[in-house]
Amino acid sequence: MPSSMTSVVTHDDQQMPAHLWLPESGVGPGVVLFQEIFGISDYVRRRAEDLAELGYVVVAPEIYWRSEDVGPFGWDPIDRAIGKVTELDWHEAVLDGASAVQHVRALDAVTAGTAIVGFCFGGGLGFAVAAHLETVDGGGKGIDALVSFYGSALADLVNTTTVAAPSLHHFGLADQYIDADAVRHLESVLIEQPRTTFFTYEGADHAFDNSDGPLHHPEASTLAWDRTTQWLEQHLPSKP
Repeated sequence: MPSSMTSVVTHDDQQMPAHLWLPESGVGPGVVLFQEIFGISDYVRRRAEDLAELGYVVVAPEIYWRSEDVGPFGWDPIDRAIGKVTELDWHEAVLDGASAVQHVRALDAVTAGTAIVGFCFGGGLGFAVAAHLETVDGGGKGIDALVSFYGSALADLVNTTTVAAPSLHHFGLADQYIDADAVRHLESVLIEQPRTTFFTYEGADHAFDNSDGPLHHPEASTLAWDRTTQWLEQHLPSKP
């Protein structure tokens, strides 16, 4: 399913490039898809296509757009991608992400609510954007659903940030960046927030859903994606 380019007007009246996928019907609920640290990779594009095939209008913003090189970056060496996300202005990225949600809501093709789906860096960013939108500064209108795959920033966010929208979280218990104890701590905190669903996967490392990466875990990936599509259909149905 081909994508097209669009642009998002940001909070400071600039144009952030973004990729748009439309479902076969041309209309549907909206999804803002937040990338891993690697940028808008082939893997992110495939997941966007998967969501569009389910009936969602999908927009994936180029979160690195304020820098000279947006990627995508490769796994080997991973230093370029880590360096890129390290130099990112987190507050600016949250505001840009919120602008992407507002952009999707305003699209004529979006006929229902809007969800966020994020992977790794994008999972944590999605959580922060969802929380921001629920505040007065964010307009006070939260999203309809949030799906976060192994959100890497959540360990720093959950102690000070809450999301009232329904949220679904996936974590591997063999994650080399977020160890099992940290995952269990996240689970204990997040499950206290309203309308939260939390799944863990034995033997799955970080980025287990990325079929192009060295940490891909096919069984966990298939199960997590099946759970995601069922959960989204429950909280933001793709068809009337």
